[in-house]
Amino acid sequence: QVQLLESGGGSVQTGASLRLSCAMPGYTHSSFRMAWFRQTPGKQRVCVATTNGYGTPNYADSVKGRFTVSKDIVNNTLYLQMSSLKPEDSAMYYCAANPGSWTWSLEESDYNVWGQGTQVTVSS
Repeated sequence: QVQLLESGGGSVQTGASLRLSCAMPGYTHSSFRMAWFRQTPGKQRVCVATTNGYGTPNYADSVKGRFTVSKDIVNNTLYLQMSSLKPEDSAMYYCAANPGSWTWSLEESDYNVWGQGTQVTVSS
């Protein structure tokens, strides 16, 4: 079972940047579907960025041009660089994976491994 460990969340002001990391300890590669989701209280988890096995990205419209997802294949770590943060970006951010799939997906149901989440709070 792949274990996902997120880090890098915090409290920042509008316009600031943060980088989230998702480590996969004990896994020999990360050539599969991965993504970053976010969730606010009372709402469903929403995908903000996804990558395929190569690391080719796709983004939700709400974060295009501000967020960048990247995969460090050597260190088996997925990153989410977030810039120009807005209060509406405040959420719990989760790393997700599906080691059995290659293509990217924005659908929550297409992922079967989840991290514990890291909180991002953006104040105005």
